[in-house]
Amino acid sequence: DLVRLEHFQSRRNIHSHNQPAPVSKRHFQVTGYGENGTGDANDVWRLEIVGGKEGEVLNTVTSKLKFHHYFVKCVLTCSTKNLPKWGFEQGEVSCNPTTRDPNSMWNVEDNHFSKLPNSSVHDLAPSFFSRFIESHKVMLQGNSGLKPKEGEMTSRPWEWPINLRGQWFSAGDDKTRIYLLGNPVIWWANIVFLIIFLFIYSYSSFKCQRGVSESPEITQERENTMVSASWLFLGWGLHYIPFWTMGRVLYVHHYYPALLFSSMLSAVLLDYILAVIRRMLPTSLSSTLTHTAIGLVMGGCWYSFYVFSPLVYGMGGEYARESNSSMHHLHWMETWEF
Repeated sequence: DLVRLEHFQSRRNIHSHNQPAPVSKRHFQVTGYGENGTGDANDVWRLEIVGGKEGEVLNTVTSKLKFHHYFVKCVLTCSTKNLPKWGFEQGEVSCNPTTRDPNSMWNVEDNHFSKLPNSSVHDLAPSFFSRFIESHKVMLQGNSGLKPKEGEMTSRPWEWPINLRGQWFSAGDDKTRIYLLGNPVIWWANIVFLIIFLFIYSYSSFKCQRGVSESPEITQERENTMVSASWLFLGWGLHYIPFWTMGRVLYVHHYYPALLFSSMLSAVLLDYILAVIRRMLPTSLSSTLTHTAIGLVMGGCWYSFYVFSPLVYGMGGEYARESNSSMHHLHWMETWEF
C-alpha cells in the first residue's frame, strides 16, 4: 500500500528527497513539507509489514512496519544520533538507503476507527521474557550511542581507581561550585589493599602448592579471609573491567559500584592483618592495637572528609589552583580542576 504520513502538530507531510541528512551524511534528509495534507510526490511511502505476506492485515502494536520511500528508494529510520543544538538535540530521523537497517522498523501504537470493536492493549501484552530481552536491548543500544556534549569533561576507566580527576556538578565564577571527587584517603588506600590482596593470595597459593605445614587455626583463618576477599575482588572486577570495553561517554561516578566492593575488600584485609599482628603480641597489647588501629582508620577517614567537605557543600572565591586561594593546600594533583 502507498501512504502519506502527516505530522500531527505541524500538519505537514513526512517528506524525503535526494539531500544528505544533517548528521548521518550517508542517509537522505527527512523533513516536513506542504500544508494540511497537500504536498508533492516525495511525500509518498510504500508500506511493508515485516515478515508479512501479500494482503496481510495490519495489526496495532504487534505488526512491525517499514516505510519505503516511493522515489528515493530508502527506508524511514531513526539513526540513533542526536541533532545539533539548533535541533534541540532531538533524535535524528532520516531515510536510509540500506533497507536492512534494524532501526527502520515501526509499529502503530493506537488506532481510532468507529467501525472497529474496542479492545484493550493488555490483550496484546508481551510475555515477561520478551519485555526483559527488549528492555536490555534498548538499554545496550542507548548506552552505546551516548557521546560527550560540546565542552563536556569526561574520564577514562584507568583514571578512576587513582582518583586522577573529578567531575563538575556546577561551576562558574558567579556561583557556588560543587565538585565530585573521591575521598583520596579511602581511594588510594583501596589501591594499596588491592595490591596486598594479590600478594597474599599469591603467597597463600604458593604455600599450598609447596605443602607448607601450619596450625589448623592459622590455615582456616587465612582460607576464610581469602574466600571472602576473592568474592569481593570478583565483584570489584565485574563492576569495573567492563567499562574498558565501552565506547560510550564515561564519568567518574561509574566507578562507584566497584568502589563499594573495593572498600569492603580493604576492611576484610585490614581485619586479617590486625589478626596476624595480634598473634605476635602479648595478650595485653593485642586489644590496644586493635582499638588504636581502628580509631586511626576511622579518624583518618573522618578528617579527610572534613577537610574536603567544601567540594560537596559548595566552594566560592578563587579556584584551588590559584596560590591565593583558601583551598590551595588541597590542590594535591594538577588534574583536580576545583
